[in-house]
Amino acid sequence: MIRLFLIVFFLFESMMAQNQPHIRRILSFQHDLNKKFAEEEKSPLPPKDFEQFKELDFFEVDTSYCIVAKFIRTPYESPFIMKTTTGTEPLFVKYGEAHFLIQEQSFVLNIYQNQELVGEPGYDNYLFLPFTDTSNGSATYTNGRYIDLKIPDGETILLDFNTAYNPNCAYSDRYSCPVPPEENHLDIEILAGVRKFRKHPDNE
Repeated sequence: MIRLFLIVFFLFESMMAQNQPHIRRILSFQHDLNKKFAEEEKSPLPPKDFEQFKELDFFEVDTSYCIVAKFIRTPYESPFIMKTTTGTEPLFVKYGEAHFLIQEQSFVLNIYQNQELVGEPGYDNYLFLPFTDTSNGSATYTNGRYIDLKIPDGETILLDFNTAYNPNCAYSDRYSCPVPPEENHLDIEILAGVRKFRKHPDNE
């Protein structure tokens, strides 16, 4: 019995040690996002929501949502206009595909590159992953969420749904936000990242 306990203990300790880098990175993401929302010049919150803002509502950190996906580059794709909430016409190109498993189910998500940002300083390596899932409208924002990525060096890419965040449109109608394409719908609940935002009654 003691031997079994020690084996389980060391396995648990090993698992926790392996997850520490993920946890630190997720907590850093949460800290930086809260900091942005708390700075008036950067926050997407309307005045009344900003006045009562303390911190965003995140799901508990769950490293099972830190997924190493197979990355397939899709060159020679034609640029296209991604639908937005206001009818603006941002130009994107499909950069690649992420193939992965969640709860023993296989999924594929398209990863995009914003053609208007690619020439901007600091965005040459930036990739954009918009997605929807079955939690939208209840636990998460109705129109889906985003994950920011970087161009991978090899044939894998880390998808961390703990870093899924709401578009600015979740907080204020003054923004124009890309709408996740239909092919990026996950027929499963993703209970990780930023939860649905509860607006001030005057901003409903």
